[in-house]
Amino acid sequence: MPEPLLHLTERSLWDAARDSGSYTMSTRGRTLREEGFIHCSLRHQLPPVARMLYGSATGPHDLVVLVVDPDRLTAPVRFEAMEPGGEEFPHVYGPIPVDAVVDVEPWAPGTASAG
Repeated sequence: MPEPLLHLTERSLWDAARDSGSYTMSTRGRTLREEGFIHCSLRHQLPPVARMLYGSATGPHDLVVLVVDPDRLTAPVRFEAMEPGGEEFPHVYGPIPVDAVVDVEPWAPGTASAG
């Protein structure tokens, strides 16, 4: 398997995706339809992304990391920067089928890397 793509989400959103067969949230509070793609990270990118989205405390959120096998995706993956010359992050341009998620890891504030 190539390097997995990671997506931080709330457990309840993942549970709903398992029931429907695909995951369609782009990022916290925004859907794939609204954003146009699903934000993902590589392992080393996840801690700063988590801090940006959820701060140092998760509060009422029960967060998990979806570990996605890019070979199992049917939608294209593009590595893109938020600004020219910036760090590139993987974006999935379509829903993530639940069978592309090969692991679900718990996430806690201050976690250097999940798993």
